[in-house]
Amino acid sequence: MSMVSEFKEFALKGNVMDLAVGVIIGGAFATITTSLVEDIIMPIVAMIVGGELNFTNMFFVLGDIPEGVARNYVSLKAAGIPVLAYGSFITVLINFLILAFIIFMMVKFVNRLRRQEEVAPTVEATAEDILLLREISAKLGNNNLTK
Repeated sequence: MSMVSEFKEFALKGNVMDLAVGVIIGGAFATITTSLVEDIIMPIVAMIVGGELNFTNMFFVLGDIPEGVARNYVSLKAAGIPVLAYGSFITVLINFLILAFIIFMMVKFVNRLRRQEEVAPTVEATAEDILLLREISAKLGNNNLTK
């Protein structure tokens, strides 16, 4: 088998296509989560705290700041000055926690659906069903059920 045909077989397998779809949806989902944190959750937290809460401006400068460079995260990073950006890390951490919670809830929901499918519905036997089973058992010669 040639390398091209092996690659074609690999690329067209269902698992690879499922993975590709998952990566694309995951990227879009990450964008939604980032927007949720930055555009909805953080403004609410800022309102509760009582002021503007911008985590990206929380950092420690680890080097000397040359003259003419503004003391904000974007300018310092653009100038190549080492910055310990713990605020950005907090934002990413919040994104991760929200994403992990949403995935947890989705997996929990899917597992609940699977458990419901696996559990066979119980059927209650009526008196007529029991009589029929006793008759069948008696005809087959099994006396244990006829009592």
